[in-house]
Amino acid sequence: MHSINPNDWRLSVAPMMDWTDRHCRYFHRLLSPNARLYTEMVTSAALVRGKQLRLLEHSQQEHPVALQLGGSDPQELAQAARHGAVAGYDEINLNVGCPSDRVQSGRFGACLMREPVLVGDCVKAMRDAVSVPVTVKCRIGVDDQDEYADLQHFTETMLEAGVEVLVVHARKAWLQGLSPKENREIPPLDYQRVYRLKREFPELVVVINGGITTVDAVREHLMHVDGVMLGRAAYHDPYVLARVEHALYGVPLPTRENVLQHMRPYVEAELARGTALKHISRHILGLYQGEPGARGFRRVLSEGAHREGAGWALIEQAMAPMLAAA
Repeated sequence: MHSINPNDWRLSVAPMMDWTDRHCRYFHRLLSPNARLYTEMVTSAALVRGKQLRLLEHSQQEHPVALQLGGSDPQELAQAARHGAVAGYDEINLNVGCPSDRVQSGRFGACLMREPVLVGDCVKAMRDAVSVPVTVKCRIGVDDQDEYADLQHFTETMLEAGVEVLVVHARKAWLQGLSPKENREIPPLDYQRVYRLKREFPELVVVINGGITTVDAVREHLMHVDGVMLGRAAYHDPYVLARVEHALYGVPLPTRENVLQHMRPYVEAELARGTALKHISRHILGLYQGEPGARGFRRVLSEGAHREGAGWALIEQAMAPMLAAA
C-alpha cells in the first residue's frame, strides 16, 4: 500500500456539483500548482451500472486529482473505485457530506453519517480494490446528532476501516427543512470541533472545509489541522488560490492575464474538439473579482460565450480593458 504524506493534503479545492468539472480543474491548476483538486461527485451507479466512463475524463495537467464517489453499496463502490484508479486518479474520496434530496433517496451523502458501520464497510471494500488512498469527506453531524461523541464515534469507525485522511466540513447538515444551498450557509460553522478531532486522533490526517475565504484564515487553520479545503471561495474568487499558493509554497504570484494566456492552448484545443466556449468561460468569470473593471470582464464573457462561433477572441476582448487599466 501507499504511504500517506500529510503535506499532500495541505491545500485542496472542494468537490462541487456543477462546478468542479475538468475545465474548472484545469483553470484552478494554473492558479495553484500544489493544490489537490477534486472532481464533482460521481455516483458509483453511473460508473458501474450506467457505464458512464466518460465521467472519468480528465487531463494529465490536473494531477494531483481525486475522484469523489457517491454511493452506499460496498461492492459497487469498490468497482467504481477500480474504474477511477485505472483512469489514473490519485485518490478516491467517498462523499458522506452532501445533503441534497436526490442523495438521500439514493442512501448516500450526509445521511450516511448515521450509518458509520456501513460507511466503514464501503471504505474497506474500496481499499481492497485499489492501491491509491481512499478518503472520506463528511460533516460534523446531521440533524439531531449534536454531540461531539457522534463525530468521535464516526471517526473511530473510519480509522478501524483504514481511513487515513478525513475531510470535515465544519457544519452539520440538516436533511429536513434546509435546501442544499441553505445547508452550505445556515448551520453554524464549528471549527473547534474539527480541531478537537485532530487533537484526539493525531494519527489521522484532518482537512478542514467550510467558510474559508482568505490567506489569513488558511494560515490560522493550519496551526490546528493538517490541511485546508477551499470551496466556494475558490470558485467565486479563483485568484484566492494563487494568493494561498504564494503564501504556503512561495510560488510567485502570476498576473491574472498570465493565467489566461496559459489557458489559451487548452481553450483552443477544446474548441477544436467541439466543446462550446461557454462551458469553459463560466469558470473564469470570477478571476478579476474585486478588481476595477471586473463587472465588464464578466459581462463580455457572459453575453458572448453562448454565441455561435465564440472563441478565444472573446476572452481577449474581455481582457483588453483590464490590460489597458493595468
